[in-house]
Amino acid sequence: MSSAVDRHYAPLPSLEPDIEIARAAQPLPISEIAVRAGLNADEIEPYGNTKAKVSEAAFNRLANKPDGKLILVTAMTATRAGEGKTVTCIGLAQALGRLGIRHMLTLREPSLGPTFGIKGGAAGGGRAQVLPMDEINMHFTGDIHAVTSAHNLLAAVLDNSIYFGNPLDIDPDRLTWRRAIDLCDRQLRHIELGIGGKGDGFHHTSGFDITAASEIMATLALADDLADLQERLGRIVVAYTRDDQPVYANDLNVVGALAALLKDAIQPNLVQTIENTPALIHCGPFGNIAHGCNSVRATRLALKLADYVVTEAGFAADLGAEKFFDIKARQAGLRPAAAVLVVTCRAIKMHGGVALENLGLENVAAVREGLANVRVQAENMRNFDVPVVVAVNRFPNDTPAELNAVFEFCEEMGLPAALSEVAALGGEGGVELAEKVIEIIEEDGAYKRPLRTAYRLEQPVKAKIEAIATRIYRADGVDYSEAAEEQIERMHRLGFDRLPICIAKTQLSLSDDPKLLGAPKGWRLNVREVRVSNGAGFLVVITGSILLMPGMPSTPATERISVDEDGNIHGLF
Repeated sequence: MSSAVDRHYAPLPSLEPDIEIARAAQPLPISEIAVRAGLNADEIEPYGNTKAKVSEAAFNRLANKPDGKLILVTAMTATRAGEGKTVTCIGLAQALGRLGIRHMLTLREPSLGPTFGIKGGAAGGGRAQVLPMDEINMHFTGDIHAVTSAHNLLAAVLDNSIYFGNPLDIDPDRLTWRRAIDLCDRQLRHIELGIGGKGDGFHHTSGFDITAASEIMATLALADDLADLQERLGRIVVAYTRDDQPVYANDLNVVGALAALLKDAIQPNLVQTIENTPALIHCGPFGNIAHGCNSVRATRLALKLADYVVTEAGFAADLGAEKFFDIKARQAGLRPAAAVLVVTCRAIKMHGGVALENLGLENVAAVREGLANVRVQAENMRNFDVPVVVAVNRFPNDTPAELNAVFEFCEEMGLPAALSEVAALGGEGGVELAEKVIEIIEEDGAYKRPLRTAYRLEQPVKAKIEAIATRIYRADGVDYSEAAEEQIERMHRLGFDRLPICIAKTQLSLSDDPKLLGAPKGWRLNVREVRVSNGAGFLVVITGSILLMPGMPSTPATERISVDEDGNIHGLF
């Protein structure tokens, strides 16, 4: 073992449950956080004492101010419980604050699906949390509810148009707009509607997707402003006519009503971390079935307010980070200065063949085997021309031998690496990481170079899909279902072929098979469906067995959640 990577690992302090740590924190009034962030008092609309909406006045005032530098936090392929990417984002931002740097944090809004399903909360953890964590994990400022309502209003108006004479000559068997709900509910994946009498509508099949997968959620996250949002909403494709022409939301005269529902939701939400770092939390598309990034508006605003901005991309780098570069950054003109790749010994051991129930046991050989997954993710980031720092997110069961194996690997790859102990120590546990990130940003200067993407927009649809499959996932090629072949031909015929690609794929593997761990070889990506999300501005390519409506586990997080007589929520980790 190289002495260059030998370290001293002090014992981590034991922690109370996340909700108790959050409840004991001392948040500042949101008006004071706004001042710290560089906002004027009349540029926020408080929602109580600890959260606020940021108004359009702030965007107008700051429009010509130079941008700060953007740090993208992504991760290796994780276990189902996640490896602390959001925790690392929060802790890194707090560490920048401890270094006296003008900083800001931008995150996605948690979905009630995972909150009540597996995770039990998604507002960070330990001493790296955003506040108020219980409200952020539940209804927050109502943004996701507004998206759900807008999505379902569009579905209702579409069905209503067909019921009243079908003036647009829509083919009832070719409706593409489904319903949405912000919960995991497998029973709603496939449903039949209008099965009552004549007054109950017309009979057709449909289903629900989780709101995080809604095109309206993706559209809201990518919109420049309210005018751009309305233009994007109008071009959403909801169905096809009997002669195979697209039907747009504009054709239904519903865009004004949709915008009315979303006029407040388009404004970013200002909150704070446990250490009073200003944070903008806005929009919540999933990284495995949508583009997985917080809103363009929140990111742009933060870059005007801070010298360094920390943001995240959903799930692993093959999903969220790829989509960040090829969709969000390309559309919005963003250019990350550096990427942080979050890894953990437990996830690495899983990719080395260790069963989930044994991840707490030392297994250095499995660590060395599982690092193949980290290698691919790090190479991908370098291929996007972004300097990478590995954040080794330490858990209490990690042993010195396992941690040293990870650092030795990073040294061999020429990857700067830092121990991240932010969950246990807050910003103090992320200072080493923050220093390495700043150092590599200044040394590399990637932010001065043009953005590099995985493909060109003018390439044919299949060429773009295959570029992602072979270069990012390391597949041998792509196989298409008969339906996907027909849909791709339609995309070219109707002029949707120049849109970027948003691949819906399992987050549990680099492949489209969640059982293939590590860095699998000798496999082909299976494309079963291609949908146009014309409002968001991309094609959704559905692969493998991925579902746009997740189901709950056998023991959902709901069993841990309760409310006491004083109205305090318990069980959100």
